[in-house]
Amino acid sequence: MSDIPARDTGDDGGREAGRPAGDVYDWYVRGHQLLTEGNAAAAVQLLRRAVEADPASHSARETLARALFDARLYEEACDAFAFVVAENPADDYAQFGLGLAAMRAGDHPRAVQHLSLAAAMRPDRHHYSTALRAARVRLEANGGPVREDDSDDA
Repeated sequence: MSDIPARDTGDDGGREAGRPAGDVYDWYVRGHQLLTEGNAAAAVQLLRRAVEADPASHSARETLARALFDARLYEEACDAFAFVVAENPADDYAQFGLGLAAMRAGDHPRAVQHLSLAAAMRPDRHHYSTALRAARVRLEANGGPVREDDSDDA
């Protein structure tokens, strides 16, 4: 195999400059694959394209939110998860993701709020209640009140 790159013939297959090959589904699948492989920053780029092209895609939005979180873009992850939560407040995973992203962004009251909801919706998910306890500890450590109605007994 040669180390010499192929010649750029200028034929982009009719794509606009900077646009990845394929369609929205291809971008989503490749973005999901990149995220799974641990390349969150590259996944964000493709998944942003997919969401821009198909704003109604719940899967693309949720996967973008996960990629933003893994890329340590916590404020943007909060926004992305909040969008999913606004569409479906009963989505325990989106509530969990929003809570974790808020905790990493330093918004501990918001973290406790959303992690409490996630833990109440799915008490069988022990990582939800573990994250909630961590958020409560951080909130208390930062001088914030922890309400009694935020108990793990949901």
